[in-house]
Amino acid sequence: MVNNAKKFYTFDKILLLISLDETYECKIDAKGRLPLPTALKRQLAEIVEDGFVLKRSVFQSCLELYPKREWAKVNDQLNKLNRNVKKNVDLIRLYKAGLKVVDLDTSGRIQISKDLISFAGLDKDVVLTPSGYILEIWDKESYEKVVDISQVDIASLTEEVLGGINEEEDVS
Repeated sequence: MVNNAKKFYTFDKILLLISLDETYECKIDAKGRLPLPTALKRQLAEIVEDGFVLKRSVFQSCLELYPKREWAKVNDQLNKLNRNVKKNVDLIRLYKAGLKVVDLDTSGRIQISKDLISFAGLDKDVVLTPSGYILEIWDKESYEKVVDISQVDIASLTEEVLGGINEEEDVS
């Protein structure tokens, strides 16, 4: 639970309240420091003091920034895997490869290590975009290619993925 003066929220509700919906364009400096936009820092104010976990994405050439409490849930799932099964050990190793715990510095920046910068191909211009309760960090050029809707049948994809979400259950 987080105590915010008169309000008490569980972490999941905080994330729903901050509603990470916006995409931001930023610049990373030569030392790998990424300043978070002011509007994003305001949205994350309730969880910034806990810090974040930065890791490689499994499915894309980008990075994923998890609030520490959300990462703890993922880590709990990984820790439940039987470590006497080789594919489980392989998954844990690969899933956590390059993982870094990061905090905002006094200037509101996160430090991205060279190995993670290399993995994601980050250049000077980057994009921060929400993906559920995490933020993806993309090289701008790579991001533009991934979201190029001329390469995807967005109508079919939307129908396939979201088509059944609003189905009402029979409550009789």
